[in-house]
Amino acid sequence: MSITCDFHLHSNFSSDSDTPMEDMIQAAIKRGLKTICFTEHMDLDYPEECGSFQADIPAYKQEICRLQSVFQDIIDIRFGIELGMQPHLGPRCAALAHEYPFDFIVASQHLVGGQDPYYRDYWNGKEEQIVYREYFSELLTNLQSMKEFDTVAHLDYIVRYGPNQNQFYSYQSYADHIDPILKYIIDQGKCLEVNTAGLKYGLKHPNPEESVLKRYRELGGERITIGSDAHQPEHIAYDFAKAEAILKELGFQSYCIFHGRKPNIIPL
Repeated sequence: MSITCDFHLHSNFSSDSDTPMEDMIQAAIKRGLKTICFTEHMDLDYPEECGSFQADIPAYKQEICRLQSVFQDIIDIRFGIELGMQPHLGPRCAALAHEYPFDFIVASQHLVGGQDPYYRDYWNGKEEQIVYREYFSELLTNLQSMKEFDTVAHLDYIVRYGPNQNQFYSYQSYADHIDPILKYIIDQGKCLEVNTAGLKYGLKHPNPEESVLKRYRELGGERITIGSDAHQPEHIAYDFAKAEAILKELGFQSYCIFHGRKPNIIPL
């Protein structure tokens, strides 16, 4: 496996993980990774009834600096953030991006209309196909309002939590919504993330799934990042060998990692 960098990781600085950062690092070392980037959650204005989804960034930065020193001769550890998008948050996300010396910023959408589809109650009385379309429509609006990001995370994240997940989902069914997103990413010179958590969730595909990645290539997209979205040590670099095979079959020849918000190209 030539993918030795995982650029989407969480620790107990994210509210949906209870794993100490050092445990994640030790697991990455055991898997032979050379470079990792923590991307702790920062979802501003997340619904109060769902709890906080915001990292304590000063404490997070302090701990990552400590561990960078401890492991400096063993593994390269980078400082990232996963910014949860909503249409009104562009200026606040931009201010946050400039406040700290992040290596890498992930743009992520976890909400639809201010609600989180992760929770089963969200889907009561809703039609899956309509929600998927709303999600993609809002994703494009969010990206257009938020300039400070390096990659777009798990583009079809919504299918992880739909009542039928990806059973009736395909790129072709939502091409009129997905194509403008892909074109925007390409036009802005940003990256598209290949997120292997979809494989972990039993979808049998990464996020986005292969037909979306194929279309991205057809439109001229070349810049990708690769992340496991791991919240526990056992999920670091999850199914990276399968992701590599998919990417090579689709004609991708490299992936990007970031340092100081600047991309480095790594051959596949």
